Amino acid sequence: MVRPAAVALLLVIAAPAADTPDPEDWSRFRGPNGSGISASTRVPAELGPDRNVIWKTELPFGHSSPVLTRDRIFLTAARGERLVTICLDRRTGRILWEREAPRARLEKLDSRNGPAGPTPATDGRNVFVFFADFGLLSYDMEGRERWRLPLGPFNNLYGMGSSPVLVDDTVILACDQNTDSFLISVGRDNGRVRWKMPRPEAHSGHSTPILYTPAGGPTQVIVPGSFLLTAYASQSGEKIWWVRGLSFELKSTPVVRGDTLYINGFGTPQNQPGANPVIPAFEAVVRQYADAAGKVTLASLPNGNARSWIDLDSNGEVSESEWDYYRAAMASENGMLAIRLGGRGDMTDTNVRWAYHKAVPQLPSPLVYRSVLYMVNDGGIVTALNPETGGEIGQGRLKGAIDSYYASPVAGDGKIFLLSERGKVAVLGTGGSLEPMVVNDLGDDIYATPAISDGKIYLRTRGWLYCFGLPH
Repeated sequence: MVRPAAVALLLVIAAPAADTPDPEDWSRFRGPNGSGISASTRVPAELGPDRNVIWKTELPFGHSSPVLTRDRIFLTAARGERLVTICLDRRTGRILWEREAPRARLEKLDSRNGPAGPTPATDGRNVFVFFADFGLLSYDMEGRERWRLPLGPFNNLYGMGSSPVLVDDTVILACDQNTDSFLISVGRDNGRVRWKMPRPEAHSGHSTPILYTPAGGPTQVIVPGSFLLTAYASQSGEKIWWVRGLSFELKSTPVVRGDTLYINGFGTPQNQPGANPVIPAFEAVVRQYADAAGKVTLASLPNGNARSWIDLDSNGEVSESEWDYYRAAMASENGMLAIRLGGRGDMTDTNVRWAYHKAVPQLPSPLVYRSVLYMVNDGGIVTALNPETGGEIGQGRLKGAIDSYYASPVAGDGKIFLLSERGKVAVLGTGGSLEPMVVNDLGDDIYATPAISDGKIYLRTRGWLYCFGLPH
């Protein structure tokens, strides 16, 4: 069944006033606490434009991933210059309603990003969306706006990428950028700010937080950022514990298995252990490059890739603090870290269980499924690790899917789905085998991470949203 995007534009189709949460909790980016794992059975391995398609709906482009209630699907898109939230019927793929967000400005974006990148979150009664060109908005199930909270403008080198998450009666959003990064909590019912915690060490981050509730509580919000993984109290924003050793730029979302968290970060090829360049101290730079007024400007520095991001406040000058950040950034290392959860204060020396540094992806988040940790990197390089030790189970290239990778892997029913930019979907079995069961070709670009629930895969390509499932 094909439903053109023009159907029901700005039209509300009669629907119940309230829905209920998706039974498998695929209500935020990457499903249950960002794990990417579904408890579904009868999930198809073979997918294609005409293979195991229950329905497909044409949509405007966006990077955001689908989230689910029991009866609905939510995502965001850019229809020309308009930023829209779209609600679809989960059973048929029909567009139920579409709502346009205010667009206060046009943020600068990397060509690999888009203005509708962050994924919505839903509690089954309402949906919460974030657009960097405006801020946060909430709608009910019929598309009535409940509240709006302007945020920004932002100054992120690549554009904003973090998605909102729901904690108790609040919405929490990480807003890491070149300057003035913060973590914010707002009331789910009214959008009023509960607390706002500065994150001065964080720059140009894109990771979506996850939650951790230690024995006896309270719930903590875990946020990766430049150099640090930090845990905050969900009700107050208090900084509880942190671990050093992350890359200077984080784009992936952590996953948790038992008492251990796994997070990968990649800055540049020069951040591989042993390849880090030696960056001189600021005093030496001033002596060599300062102008007559004693200032170091971008124009006075040698050409190089760093010039595009070293001037964090974009004023044309390089301050000592900006240079110190640059030095720290180039001294940081790409890596996958296994971190024991919990504690108080700096837990680096006690909580880092192991680190792995080969073929670490820049964008896709890790997946821990049936006792194996998986990473997928550009070039179709897949790595399988022992999550207890970090030992390598296997590493190789995906035959038939050697490509760039933006979407994060997901898993269900003993199948692991790896989605390439050009629309190849490689499916692995469990146990660390890197030989694909099948490599599907959807013939359209993929940037969004699929949702899996009730045996069905909801997969967004550049132009379509598919629902795949096995026939009954």
